[in-house]
Amino acid sequence: MLKTKFVHLHTHSHYSLLDGLAKIDDLIVRAKELGMDAMALTDHGVLYGAVEFYKKALKAGVKPILGVETYVAPRDRFSKEAGERYYHLILLAENNTGWQNLIKLVTKAHLEGYYYKPRIDKDLLREYHEGLIGLSACMTGEVNRALLADRTDDAERIALEYESILGKGNFFLEIGYHPNIKEAEGLNEKIVALSRKIGLPLAAFVPGQKGPKRLGRAPAGAHQVEPQLAVGGVHERLGRHRADAGLGPRHDRADVEPVRLHGDAQFTRFGVA
Repeated sequence: MLKTKFVHLHTHSHYSLLDGLAKIDDLIVRAKELGMDAMALTDHGVLYGAVEFYKKALKAGVKPILGVETYVAPRDRFSKEAGERYYHLILLAENNTGWQNLIKLVTKAHLEGYYYKPRIDKDLLREYHEGLIGLSACMTGEVNRALLADRTDDAERIALEYESILGKGNFFLEIGYHPNIKEAEGLNEKIVALSRKIGLPLAAFVPGQKGPKRLGRAPAGAHQVEPQLAVGGVHERLGRHRADAGLGPRHDRADVEPVRLHGDAQFTRFGVA
């Protein structure tokens, strides 16, 4: 069987409402097909699939990495003024302490920070950061938003702030590939330059799909309609609205191998290749 050093650390299942179609069983099967001995599950704002994923992945011989793509409030989780939304942030549990903190963060995000989405804030992350590893996430991540706006100094400050919260070596800048999104052109180069300048490591997610959230065996039409529903768009026969849907060519791995596995009994520690 093919073996690969690449591991999905940013993966959505059908538990990510209107953003993922892949069922847990299919994700695990696909990981095995690609020779991956580990995979993360990082659904949007929830841990609904964590237990199912953990049990089934272990049974299949795939190391489960439990995580979430959380929403971070721009100011604090209690601020809910009109137009105030959120940034994305990937959080991965390195150990059982991290898992317990993920549960606390997601719970408080729903009970205290819900405004359009369940949101945490940086104060909450400071309180429950132990055992967690962070990735800067997609184009909606706070670091990437600053880079897209050419606010390089802000991006540097934000990235170092997350490192200070999570701890040295626990925050990674995430690169990807968005062939259909014009505003993303040049973003990877900016992320790599930032990484070199401030010494933060890189991690990559499979482009256009945020990992295998849209498996190749699923109907292409469903892949196209789902993200359009999420943003209020319509299908092409009614005047198609293209979202950040990842509708480009499939890529089963990135062009880089940014992650090595350093295993313990249940979770994975991440380094840079």
